[in-house]
Amino acid sequence: MMRVLHIGKYFPPFAGGMEYFLADLAQAQAQAGAKVAVLVHSERRQGYRTLPSGDRGITVYRAPCYGQLLYAPVSPAFPFWLKRAISEFRPDLLHLHLPNTSALLALAVPAARRLPWVVHWHSDVVSSLRDRRLAVAYGAYRPLERLILEKAHSIIATSPPYMQSSEALRPWLSRCVTIPLGIDINRIAEPTEGALKQAEDAWGSATLRVLAIGRLTYYKGHEVLIRAAATVEDSRILIAGRGELKDHLASLARDLNLRNRVQLIGYQSEDKLNALLATTDVLCLPSVERTEAFGLVQLEAMCFAKAVVVSDIPGSGTGWVARLANNALLTKPDDPADLSEKLRLLREDPELRRALGAAGPATLAKHFDIGQVAGKVLAVYQGACADRSGRRTSSRARSDRDGSEAV
Repeated sequence: MMRVLHIGKYFPPFAGGMEYFLADLAQAQAQAGAKVAVLVHSERRQGYRTLPSGDRGITVYRAPCYGQLLYAPVSPAFPFWLKRAISEFRPDLLHLHLPNTSALLALAVPAARRLPWVVHWHSDVVSSLRDRRLAVAYGAYRPLERLILEKAHSIIATSPPYMQSSEALRPWLSRCVTIPLGIDINRIAEPTEGALKQAEDAWGSATLRVLAIGRLTYYKGHEVLIRAAATVEDSRILIAGRGELKDHLASLARDLNLRNRVQLIGYQSEDKLNALLATTDVLCLPSVERTEAFGLVQLEAMCFAKAVVVSDIPGSGTGWVARLANNALLTKPDDPADLSEKLRLLREDPELRRALGAAGPATLAKHFDIGQVAGKVLAVYQGACADRSGRRTSSRARSDRDGSEAV
């Protein structure tokens, strides 16, 4: 029975696409017979000890975290927690989810270096035009990132376009394999009647309902969506999520006199988010940079058979997902005029909305079911562990041969 230790940033109840994927993947692997543990940062200042996750066979270690620096968790104790997790759980393999500055600390832990590694490449560290501090910080991050990739047996990219366009992965393409992200369809529960009523009240009587879900941060493109809303009359745009740009986005909506058309609704529980997805007309993913590598929320929209409007970011997987599903209209990144044109088209054509949305569920079951994804990832693990066993056997054979010849 294979024992796998995932190293990630956070874990639910912390809300985020990468976090939900990690939870779904770990639980699917456990259901397939693997023993699975996860090491992440605590979303609480104090941290807490090992927490079993329900009855699905997952052990979660949460290292204490003291805020963030340039979007990265600050956790000086992380290497000690990694050492502890390896000692207690005794994994056969480490699965590192990048980008994650704390995962780089595996290089400093001898017990971690002795294990085979699989790297899950969720995103490049993009030299953002909106936050130029990242380019400076990446200069220090990059050498350690290269060491991680050099040590990895295999690297999982989430889409062919992202793998081929990533400068960081280019030297290691022979070790790369493409496995898309997935979700556990059974996790997406039907919303309660109370949540549905609240959602209907939030939408009001608008002809077009547009939902955006995501952290209010520099690459998500919410500013583009707000500017586009100015020319999409009789629409209602709800933006769910928290983040450092909340005040800026609220001010922009006020300046454009859109307070009755655009609302920042903050963090929403899973039940309320599902109700909003169930009652929206369109999910919008207006991201502007390759930091948005996939857009897991597109899969959630597929669960509810909703049309999607998504930025076709060069070198990203966002457009690849949409083309595979054939459930979306693609827009130019950072182009409010193009986005507003697509939204107006969907406002005027309800049949187009229904046709696009109807394509989603079948695509989800065929390409993005978490059980299929977990099976492909487990096959990567088996290759890594088999190669390690083969090297050990070869090393012992050479040692025996050399010893015999010496005698």
